[in-house]
Amino acid sequence: MGEQYVKVRVMREPGMEDLPLPTYKTKGSVGMDLHAAVEKEVVISPGERRLIPTGIRVAIPEGYEGQVRPRSGLAINYGVGLLNSPGTIDSDYRGEIRVVVVNLGEQPFVIKRGDRIAQLVISPVIKIEWEEVNELPHSERGEGGFGHTGI
Repeated sequence: MGEQYVKVRVMREPGMEDLPLPTYKTKGSVGMDLHAAVEKEVVISPGERRLIPTGIRVAIPEGYEGQVRPRSGLAINYGVGLLNSPGTIDSDYRGEIRVVVVNLGEQPFVIKRGDRIAQLVISPVIKIEWEEVNELPHSERGEGGFGHTGI
């Protein structure tokens, strides 16, 4: 099965023309890097969180969603991640994409204009219809949860 593409409209915020649009870095990449659209450096102290703009708005087609995910390199190297991860961008949202960056590391973390701060993944969505029943079908797992298979 070959690659599938869906067209997503993107609009830059005014004054953000110098920032790159999200792109796939390799042929096998699923996520596209989102860049910080900050005017000046933002310092995030340990334990602090900040809302960081990306300078873009998107029109995701109906039947798809955007997922904003952390970058693994920032997590392992600096202890920096995203709260509400993955963040969801609904197909009818038209505001600027912004990410909630948290510093769980031990040192202040500096974000500069254009830094890669998160990943954007576009995925298909399946909607459900609830079918209320009096009993659920049996499964091998049953009600086991929260570490029931061991540590």
